[in-house]
Amino acid sequence: MRRSGIAMACALVSMTIATGMAQAQGTGSAKATESGVTVYGGYRGSTQLTEATTGQNVYLNSSASYALAVDFGIDPNKQWEIFYSRQKTEMTSAGFSAAANNVPLTIQYLHFGGTYFSQGIGNGVYVAGGLGATLLEPDRAGLNSVAKASMSLSAGVLVPIGKNLGLRLEARGYATLLNNSGGMFCGSNTGCTVTVKGSALYQGEALVGLSARF
Repeated sequence: MRRSGIAMACALVSMTIATGMAQAQGTGSAKATESGVTVYGGYRGSTQLTEATTGQNVYLNSSASYALAVDFGIDPNKQWEIFYSRQKTEMTSAGFSAAANNVPLTIQYLHFGGTYFSQGIGNGVYVAGGLGATLLEPDRAGLNSVAKASMSLSAGVLVPIGKNLGLRLEARGYATLLNNSGGMFCGSNTGCTVTVKGSALYQGEALVGLSARF
């Protein structure tokens, strides 16, 4: 199932890239549109979840993150965007056993959406958003990964620092639909050391990025 999901994601990325390049080329003058690739470093925090057996709060530690955005110009103000972000954190709870506490967790987002620059692409304030999936991967034996639908919204500013470079300062929020009233991550046939539930996971992220513009 995971291989099928990866294959579908790769196909979607390929289709989106092809569509974006075709639209960017069809807009006419190169000055009318701008595309770019941005590498970000950031810091991300999370809301709480719940330990399914005890009802205790489950905390996801705030930690560093990084992201990559690929944008394809559509017109002087809009771009298609493929956005990927990754964070390594830990789950902690008073409801976990001492042996199971501080569970390493990797949270990844892959979203397809767009950006809008109020003053024209390449300078000033912008907003962005996307839809896609969240992959939650605990690094502990007996715990399965979980993939869920998610969305993101952001606002930021791009400051040109050269003809082909820009600095992006961005705040982005994520919402992952969990809709889980039982135990997440529990996949072992011999019993689970960690069971987590929740209706949604919300995260906020501050990002600083260097953008190559073309």
